Amino acid sequence: MMRFVHFIVVAALVAAAVYVYRIKFESAVQAERVAKLGAEIKRERDAIAALRAEWAQLENPVRIEALVQRHLSLKMLDPTQIEQFDSLPERPPMPAPPSSDAIATIIDGLEPAVPTGVAAGPLPTTPRTAR
Repeated sequence: MMRFVHFIVVAALVAAAVYVYRIKFESAVQAERVAKLGAEIKRERDAIAALRAEWAQLENPVRIEALVQRHLSLKMLDPTQIEQFDSLPERPPMPAPPSSDAIATIIDGLEPAVPTGVAAGPLPTTPRTAR
């Protein structure tokens, strides 16, 4: 009976050692994954910081003004160019729509005139002779 108890205790110790080893291995894998994610987060933050610095340099008003003077021929705004809404002329009236369909008129002008007493139908064909 003592041997059986020793066997059970040894089996329990081996099972506990395997369980602890498995937990240790999974925690090492998870720690490695956390370290990789931390490094990736740091890379992304560095990239964001670089892009923000580049954006700040690109939207610098002094740089934009120099580009405008170099590439555009703009003049300063004259205060007399600004008008009040009340002093603007009225909008001209909209032109009247055509009384008939313009496309139908063009098509009617293209079609040959058919006499009123003759029914429109296929034209008679004459047999062709071989030459």
